Amino acid sequence: MKFPGRIGDAVQRELKRFGPAGAMAEIVRAWPAAVGDSIARNAWPARVSRDGTLHVATSSSAWAFELGLLEADIRQRLDSALGADAPAKLRFAPGRLPEPPREASDQRRIRPPEPTPAQQREAARLAASIEDENLRKVVAKAAAASLAKAAERPPRLVD
Repeated sequence: MKFPGRIGDAVQRELKRFGPAGAMAEIVRAWPAAVGDSIARNAWPARVSRDGTLHVATSSSAWAFELGLLEADIRQRLDSALGADAPAKLRFAPGRLPEPPREASDQRRIRPPEPTPAQQREAARLAASIEDENLRKVVAKAAAASLAKAAERPPRLVD
């Protein structure tokens, strides 16, 4: 029994039937390695026009201007990475960029430190002059948390 090849290969073949726009998947795959992390965070391939121009969305007009000056170098890098599928021209303009992937460390929450009994007493003393009972409790809790945070360095991370 003959099994079909990888589905990604079949999808790539079908996309190439659409001309320059069909190379978009390969361009997106090669982009970060070809341009580097800094540029990839601030510029991303948006579309390929019929004439083969790659339109790149940038985070600002300043980035669009700077990358326009680097067009020849970026095209050369894409030529090396993509060969015949490399775009003939590049156009840079401010636009929407994809959301960056979240780092594993960003997914952890910082647990606030627990106030000690002494910090809770000090916070209650600081809030004692507040007449409204509910407000006094809220302020005392916030003050205790602030005192605990100020006393603890560095923050503890929660997995």
